[in-house]
Amino acid sequence: MRNRTAAILICFFGGYFGIHKFYLGKNIAGIIYLVFCWTFIPGIISFFDFLGLCFMSDREFDARFNYAMPNQLDQSSSRPVVQSGRSSKDATAILYDLKKLYEDGIITAEEYEAKRRKMLDDI
Repeated sequence: MRNRTAAILICFFGGYFGIHKFYLGKNIAGIIYLVFCWTFIPGIISFFDFLGLCFMSDREFDARFNYAMPNQLDQSSSRPVVQSGRSSKDATAILYDLKKLYEDGIITAEEYEAKRRKMLDDI
């Protein structure tokens, strides 16, 4: 599970080379940062990445980079909550949120299918 504080520190110290992108699972973006590290462009962009990570909530960070569903997060601690015995209405809402994450490009098709299958198996 990725940590927001670690991502902020990695972005601050290694953002010029795109190390934070590799840490966050955005390998293609990390490679692009490495290819253009001889220019100032990755340094400028990583500064804005740094600011974005600083002002991002833990809940949003988990939803974007740890692939947790927003409605599966505990409101007080922003940690995923293990739920058992879900009602069909809850399962439908979670599947809808999962599909939205897939459509927004936050998770890949393989992750979507694996999480969907696990969710359906738990019902």
